[in-house]
Order: sequence, then structure tokens, then C-alpha cells
Amino acid sequence: MFSPQSIATILTLAAAVALGPLSTDMYLPALPRMTDDLNTSVDQMQLTLSVFFAGFAVAQLLYGPLADRFGRKPIMLAGLAIFSFASIGCAMAETVEQLMVYRFIQALGACGGPVLGRTMVRDIHGPEKAAPVLALIGTIMALAPAIAPVFGGGLIIWFDWQAIFLFLAFFGFVLMAVYGLKVQESLKEEYKKPFNLTTVMTSYKRLLKHREYIGYTLSCSFVYSGLFCFLSASSFVLINFFGVAEEHFGLYFALVVCGYVIGTQLVQRFSVYVGQRKMLMQGACTAAVAGIAMAIPSLLEKDTLAWLIAMQVLFMVGVGIVMPLSMGGALAPFSDIAGTASSLLGFLQAVCAATVGIIVGHMYNDTPLVMTVAISIMGILTLLSYRIFLHKKDQPQA
Repeated sequence: MFSPQSIATILTLAAAVALGPLSTDMYLPALPRMTDDLNTSVDQMQLTLSVFFAGFAVAQLLYGPLADRFGRKPIMLAGLAIFSFASIGCAMAETVEQLMVYRFIQALGACGGPVLGRTMVRDIHGPEKAAPVLALIGTIMALAPAIAPVFGGGLIIWFDWQAIFLFLAFFGFVLMAVYGLKVQESLKEEYKKPFNLTTVMTSYKRLLKHREYIGYTLSCSFVYSGLFCFLSASSFVLINFFGVAEEHFGLYFALVVCGYVIGTQLVQRFSVYVGQRKMLMQGACTAAVAGIAMAIPSLLEKDTLAWLIAMQVLFMVGVGIVMPLSMGGALAPFSDIAGTASSLLGFLQAVCAATVGIIVGHMYNDTPLVMTVAISIMGILTLLSYRIFLHKKDQPQA
């Protein structure tokens, strides 16, 4: 068994948390080809992303309470099994409707990784050290969205888009074996909660009455939705509008992910000295400024690939700062219902992202305009969430 605080446990949890990004980012270069192969439209193909996040949202409401009752490990293993078998189903899909069904089921399994990964970090490292560890996991798992589109583009060239989902199934089965054999249960017996509707609703009511929990959750949800705008539309914008080759799309995406890594590294190195709340504000400002700067050329019909990528990199710096700090801040006061707190955060984050993704897909007009304006709005809402719910002049920053 791995020691709970060992780097091996952190790596395993990072791999579990990365199930979401892998499931979305790896097939991004294939979206235009899948649109043709499955004889469907751009908005229908983009809907496979939003359907995934809808399933991601629904399942999160159950994962946390179940994990608070039965422990993290059995629930995580069940999720990994669902994810792996559904990935095989995605590879076998012959219509976009079948793909949507399997993507929904795939999401039901995949969301266990992020929910329980965050929860286990809170279990093992406590409220004070959770945010830096989440930032470290964010840095490690950033390899997933950096490598996934490049690897996915290669699989398209060497095989076809079905190979992407078969690889995801293989990854899920391997992770299930490592997690089952090597990772220890992190939930203490005294923290186990009965699983019934009254207990669950009482916990959710307690969370929704907590002003700071709402502030952290909204900040995390809006900044992630800005990232999701880029995920859902970037392949069409870069490949169809700017003429980027499918096999080169992943390189641009990897460059964008570098911004996220920079943000998480800043959290690890400076959050203790600057103060977590003050640094969160700086990350929100970065996201808002980058989003506005990205949208201006689109509004003027002066889009350039270099400027769009540069501003998305800067936006991702903000994402890398805001997400680990807001996750750590949201879970910090709730050691007794950490799983439920993580579930509600993930649910609201996924609902927000899925809703924005559907709107972007429906309004997409074959130019970067819809994507860049949506990203700028999400950056502004992130900053407003901080100012309304978390900004207190009389409260210490650290």
C-alpha cells in the first residue's frame, strides 16, 4: 500500500482527477472528422461535450454522500468500472445519438475521480494544506490536457477516432487496478454519515447557506466555464476558421495548458506569503482582463490566431490560480461532510459549464466571436463572484 501522503498517492489521485480532462480533451482534434463520419452537425457534435458535463453534474450529487457513508475507495472503484466500459461503448457508437448516450454514462463514472480525489486530499492533508496540494495535483494533471489532444491527433492519423475511446477504457482499467491494490481508504470511521435523503438535504442546505462556500463555488464554476468555452469551440475555430491541421491542433492546446501550469505553480510558491484570498482575487482579475482582451478583436472582426492563443494562455493562468484556491477554500470548513461539499461544488461547476457549452454550440457562427465573448463574460463573472461574496477588507488574507 502507498503511504497516504506519498507522491505515489498524489500521482494516483491526480490520474483520477484527470479523467475529466482526458475524456474531453483527447477527442477534441477528432470533432470535425467525427461530425462527418457520424453524418451530423457541428452543434450536435458539440452537444456530446455538454451531455458529458450533464452526466458529470448529475452523478456528483450522489458520489459525495455515498462516499461519506461507505468510504472513498469502493465508490471510486465503481466509478472507474463504469467509465471504462462506457468508453468501449463510445468507440462502438454508429450514430451521434448513441455516442451521446455512452458519453453520458462515461461521465457518470468519470466524475468519481475529481469528486473523490479532491475529497481525499482534504481528508489526508487537512484544510490548511489542501490548496497547495490541489495546486500540485493540478500541475501534474495539466499533463493530461497538454498531451491528450496531441496524442488524440496521433491516434486519428494512425488509426481512427474510435482508438481514442479504446485508449480511455484501457487507462480506466489500469487506474482501477492501481487504486484498488495500492491506495488506502482515507475516510475515518467517526466521519461516516448515514445515507438517507434527510441527511443529504440537510448537508446541502448547510452548504448553500454558507456565504463563503457560495463565493468559492461560483468563482470556480465561472472560471471553469470559461475554459469549457474554449474546449467546446476551439477545434472548430482553430481547424475550420484558422486552417490549423488536425495533427497540429494539440500543439496549440498544449501551449494553452502551459498557462494553467504557470497559474498552479504560482499558487504553490506564493499563496502562503501573499494570502490565499488575495491571490484568488489576482487570479480572477487575470481571467477577466484576458477574456476582455481576447473578445475585442473578434468584435472588430480583426481576429488573429497568435493574439487569440496568447490571451487564452493568460486566461489559463487565471484558471490555474482560481481553481485550486477556490476548491481548497470551499472544502476547508467542512471536514465532516467533505465529500458532500465536493459533490455540490462539482455539480454546480458542471451545470454551469454544460449550460455555457450548449449556448456556445447553438450560437456558433463559424467565427471566433461567440467563443471569445463567452470567455470574457465568464472571466468578468469570476471577478464579480469574488467581489460580492469573498472580498472583506476587515478579514485577514491568510
